[in-house]
Amino acid sequence: MTTHAVARRTRYIQLGVPAAVLGTLSATIAATPVSADAVSSPIERLQSTPTRIASAEAPPASYTVQPGDTISSIANRFGLRTVDVLGWNGLGWRSVIYPGQTLSLTAGATPAAPTAPTAPAQTGSTATHTVAAGDTVFSIAQRHGTSVDAVLAANGLTRASVIYPGQQLALTGAPAPAPAAVTTTAPAPVAAGGQTHAVAAGDTLFAIAKKYGTTVSQLYALNGLSSGAIIYPGQSLTVAAAPVAAPSPAPAAVATTPPAQLFATLDAEQAGNASTIIRVGRELGVPDRAIAIALATAMVESSMRNLPSGDRDSLGLFQQRPSMGWGTPEQAVDPDRSTRVFYGGSADPNGQASRGLLDIPGWEALRFTDAAQTVQISAYPERYGQWETQAYQWLGIHG
Repeated sequence: MTTHAVARRTRYIQLGVPAAVLGTLSATIAATPVSADAVSSPIERLQSTPTRIASAEAPPASYTVQPGDTISSIANRFGLRTVDVLGWNGLGWRSVIYPGQTLSLTAGATPAAPTAPTAPAQTGSTATHTVAAGDTVFSIAQRHGTSVDAVLAANGLTRASVIYPGQQLALTGAPAPAPAAVTTTAPAPVAAGGQTHAVAAGDTLFAIAKKYGTTVSQLYALNGLSSGAIIYPGQSLTVAAAPVAAPSPAPAAVATTPPAQLFATLDAEQAGNASTIIRVGRELGVPDRAIAIALATAMVESSMRNLPSGDRDSLGLFQQRPSMGWGTPEQAVDPDRSTRVFYGGSADPNGQASRGLLDIPGWEALRFTDAAQTVQISAYPERYGQWETQAYQWLGIHG
């Protein structure tokens, strides 16, 4: 055999052995059945319903806000309802919290209104910042390279104080000068009467002033307040001085005067949403008054339209906020579900994450507008009552 023939035979042997092995492996693999467990297990996991695990942390009496915290995340962490945390701290759905702020997490631990701290002595010139919409004490302190405590101390504020657009804040150790109206006006004229406003949760002096066509400085003067003062739910504020020649109005007349009523004819889209609110109410067996309150609330919040946007992350008929525990964005724009969440009660699809009308003890005895306000926590609580008469008419037309 020649040398070339031997070399060729060697190459054939080297190629033939792997081919035989490969054929054997291929036959083995083809003959091996697929395991049922290998396929069914992943599908089974995907179809399983996730279990909601209760928080293992017991809520402390108070909690210090950390960067990235929201009211909803804090409530979920300690197994609380967002609306309860808001109520215990005198906050509204549109309130802003900031790192370092202390929040009460139990009803009994709600702090009393703090006394105004002693203002530090005036020293030299002071750098100032004019508060803009969306500003917080924390963001202002960060922007100017100082701390929240330093800004609070420089302005005679506490962590419970509210700042408002247009307010001047000192950024050094010297306090901002108090408005002249506050230092020169005695609180005595307040007792002489005038138009008043009952502070609701979520109210700010800026919002109250805007509602009544006045200024924050005028509110300070009429109520003997300083720039470091805080307001609280239930407080009565004078928003307009009484005419000199007119007698003081009787308190009973103010309390019993119904709000001016508004009326509107619904278009096809609005009528469809009204019918949904009425239908869901009938299915749940709620009284007509609850349905009328839901209709008025939807009219105030969204003009009875299923809006895809709103203030911050507010959505849908009732402008419910997913970030505050009212459900996912998709759920908030589902008219049927959002209506059931507004009614609340044992059939609430949102469970204990939010508080509906039926969850409020004694809601039947509340004023029409107050019943809606306890659910919505709006900066304008009287607007719901303006649609009371019309809401009952819609109930008769579309029910």
